[in-house]
Amino acid sequence: MSAASPASEPTIELVDVSVAFTSGIGSGRREVRAMSQVSFSVSPGETLGLVGESGSGKTTTGTVVLGLQRPDSGAVRFQGAPLARSLRSRAGRMQAVLQHPRWALDPRSTVLSSVLEPLLVHERRGPAVEERAVAMLERVGLPASFAARHPHQLSGGQLQRVSVARALVTHPAFIVFDEAVSALDVSVQAQILNLIQDLQAEHGFAALFISHDLAAVRYISHHVAVMRSGEIVEHAPTDVFYDLPQHPYSRQLFQELSS
Repeated sequence: MSAASPASEPTIELVDVSVAFTSGIGSGRREVRAMSQVSFSVSPGETLGLVGESGSGKTTTGTVVLGLQRPDSGAVRFQGAPLARSLRSRAGRMQAVLQHPRWALDPRSTVLSSVLEPLLVHERRGPAVEERAVAMLERVGLPASFAARHPHQLSGGQLQRVSVARALVTHPAFIVFDEAVSALDVSVQAQILNLIQDLQAEHGFAALFISHDLAAVRYISHHVAVMRSGEIVEHAPTDVFYDLPQHPYSRQLFQELSS
């Protein structure tokens, strides 16, 4: 993907962020560094692909940028200001699309109710709000008739389209896609990736695309950051990175994930 247009102010910025967890009990207790002095920024209309092996700290990074995990040290800024502590103050401006949409959607709720839920934090339910939700469903490729369905009546690809509609309906400035296509068939993956690209071009949101799938990351991202044991070991424009990864771990990752 070609580079996004430069912006004067990043949507999300991390500066020397560190997070540690304690594992084990008694004499076996030890500190595990999930993030160690991690720094990066993502601008409007730009996607940063974050890659690394399982346990490298990718998901922790996603929770930190969403404000769900407070860092032990360092700074997280959203649209130039310190990330607000109140989830309610950020409602609608930051969203996430996860790997398993069945976990994110209430099985008892209709598709319409699931897409409406983020809107109802600030708006009262009514015909205009419902029309907005249905319009977003249609924009992600689902007919209006799907609004009355329940999650068990949808395929994996359709469920992920609902998740994308739910994330986009509030017109957020930043979205985390955490392994958002890894559970889908290859043909469906391509459809969802194209959909994300089209919606980003329309709405200009910044995105963090967390994945172990190097092909998906290459297709969707403007820049790539490689994470190992909580550290960013390489960060480069996508074309530069895929032409010639510089760090030995990046080259090892290419071999392991491509085999």
